[in-house]
Amino acid sequence: MKTYLFSSIFLMLTLFSTTQSQAQQIDNDKNNYVVMIKKVPQLQPIILTAEALKTEEGKAYGDFQVIICGKLIGDITDREKMGGFIEKAENAGVQINACGFSLNKFNVDKTQIPEGIETVENGILYNFQLQKKGYKSISL
Repeated sequence: MKTYLFSSIFLMLTLFSTTQSQAQQIDNDKNNYVVMIKKVPQLQPIILTAEALKTEEGKAYGDFQVIICGKLIGDITDREKMGGFIEKAENAGVQINACGFSLNKFNVDKTQIPEGIETVENGILYNFQLQKKGYKSISL
């Protein structure tokens, strides 16, 4: 009986301490965003949205990440298609990320990825990790 009682107490303490530590990892003082896209032209409305949110939220505006995944990932190496998106994104505080799995699957030459675009190993996993940190997420 004592063993059952002590085991139950230990289990409850473990559950409560784990829940509290996870809640502490989320920064509720800032609004952070992540958007997954499949096409480079989708960057235009995303950057405009980020600029509007930054103006609207002021100090509450946090981080804004974009993850590009899918079969059109190679478009990020096309200077014409990328236009001025990288510079506009940097000015708006938007970080553009390329999915490493997509780059590998569709044989994109990683040396041709423009400066300003980071590569993450797995775009879907990265999205989930950001959501666990409290990022608001949408996929287009």
